[in-house]
Amino acid sequence: MSSSGTWEAVIGLEVHVQLRTQTKMFCGCINHYGDAPTTHVCPVCLGLPGSLPVPNEEAIRKTILTGLMLGCKIAPVARFDRKNYFYPDMPKNYQISQFDDPLCAGGGVGLDPFLFPKEIQDTDEAKAGRTIRLTRIHLEEDVAKSFHFEDRSGIDFNRAGTPLMEIVSEADLRTPGEAFAFLGSLRQVLLSGNVSDADMEKGQMRCDVNVSVRPVGQKEFGTKVELKNLNSISGVRRALTYEIARQIAACGKGEAIAHETRRWDDEAGATFTMRTKEKAHDYRYFPDPDLLPVRTDQGLMEAARTELPELPAALQARLAKDFGVTAYQASVLASDRVLCGYYEKAAAGTTHKAVVANWILNDFLATQPDPATTPVQPGFFAELADLVAGGTINSAQAKKVFAELMANPTSPKALVKKLGLEQISDSSALGTYCDEAIAANPRSVEDYRAGKTNAINALKGFVMKKSQGKANPVQIDEILKAKLSA
Repeated sequence: MSSSGTWEAVIGLEVHVQLRTQTKMFCGCINHYGDAPTTHVCPVCLGLPGSLPVPNEEAIRKTILTGLMLGCKIAPVARFDRKNYFYPDMPKNYQISQFDDPLCAGGGVGLDPFLFPKEIQDTDEAKAGRTIRLTRIHLEEDVAKSFHFEDRSGIDFNRAGTPLMEIVSEADLRTPGEAFAFLGSLRQVLLSGNVSDADMEKGQMRCDVNVSVRPVGQKEFGTKVELKNLNSISGVRRALTYEIARQIAACGKGEAIAHETRRWDDEAGATFTMRTKEKAHDYRYFPDPDLLPVRTDQGLMEAARTELPELPAALQARLAKDFGVTAYQASVLASDRVLCGYYEKAAAGTTHKAVVANWILNDFLATQPDPATTPVQPGFFAELADLVAGGTINSAQAKKVFAELMANPTSPKALVKKLGLEQISDSSALGTYCDEAIAANPRSVEDYRAGKTNAINALKGFVMKKSQGKANPVQIDEILKAKLSA
C-alpha cells in the first residue's frame, strides 16, 4: 500500500527459470553456462530447415516436480505449441512453448517472513503469512543471448533451446516487499528440488513484472504496466518502489497511465518507456506439428514424486523442533541445503545443538563461506561445544580455539592442549585465587556487602587476570559469593 494510504498496488510476476538439465530442451546439445559463445549448437537449436525437435524427458520431469512442490495440479496431458514472433535471438522465428495445455496449473508460494527485506521483517506485512497464488507453470525453450557493444551486437546461441519454465503468479502481490519475499521463497523451493541453480546474475532466473495502482477499496484493476527482464531480487524491489510511486503521482494529477512496457535503469533509479501496448500481441499460437502430446500419467508423474525433497517450510519446522534453533536460524539453514547438511552432521554428536548453530552461522561462515569445500570436519563443532559445556574451556577461550581451528583444522581437544587453555576447575585452586582477590580489593568487598552487587565484577576480573584467563567463571562466581556472604 502506498504511504498516503489512499492507493494500493496490484502486482503479478512472470518468473522465467532455466532448468538444471544435462542437455537442451529439444536437442542433445550440452546445457552448460559460461562456455565459449556458440559452441554448444546444432541444426535443431539453430532452427535450420529440416531439423526436428525431440522433447527432453528430464526437463518435463523437473517441471512436474516443481509443480508438485508448489501444490499445482499436474495436467494428465500437456501439449507444446508454436509461439510466432520475430526476434533476432530466436533463429526459428517461433518459440516452442505451451499455451492452452500447460504442465502445471494453480498452486502457490508461501512467503517466508525472513525472506522479506531485513528492515521490514518485524512488521505485520512480513508476519502475515500470506500465500501468493500461481496461475500456471509452463515449459518452453529459451532464446539466445544478445550482447550489445559500442559499434556492434553479437549473439551467443549456447542459450538458445535451454529448457525454461515460466512461473506465472496471480495478481495477489501488493507491495515491493512482498515481491521481494516471493522471489526469495520461490528460489528456496527451486533449490531444494535441485531443479535449477536459479542464479539471477547468470540469467538462470529472470523476472517480468506487471504492476498497476488503484484506489484502496476499488475492485477493478488499474492500467497495467510491464517491467521487463529484471535481473536481481533487489532490483525488482527498487523498480517496483519507483514505478508504484510514479503511477500514484500521475493518477493524483489526473493523468492517464499508458498501457506500455518499461525498462528499469538501476543506475538512474527510474523506469523508461520501451514500447506501448495499444494492441495485444498476435502470437498466433498453434499446436506444434512435430511434437506429440505429453502423457504425464504414464510414468512421468510417478518418477517426479520419487524426487520430492523435504520442502523449506517442513525443514524449518524440523530444525526448530529437533535441533532447538531459532526460526531465523532455521530459515537461513533451509535456504542452503549444503550448509544445512553440514550443520546437521555437526550437531549430531552433541546435545548442545543450538550452540553449534551459533558457531556455524555467526563465525564459521565468516571465514569458511563454502561448507562443501571446507577442510574443517563438522564433528569438530560438536567437540568444541562439549568442551565449553563441560567446563574444560570458557567462552573466551573457545573463541581462541575456534580461530586456531579455522587456520589449522585439528581436533579442538588437541588444540586446547596445544594452546595451553585447559580451564582451571579445581575448587581449592580457585578458592586461593578468590582469597587473594578479596584481600587485594577491600573497597570492592565493602561495596558488595553494602548492596552494590556489580562490585563483584572487579573481583572476578582479578581472578581471571591471576589465572591467565583459565579460571572457570561459573565456579568463581559461586566461590566469591559464598566467601563474601560468610
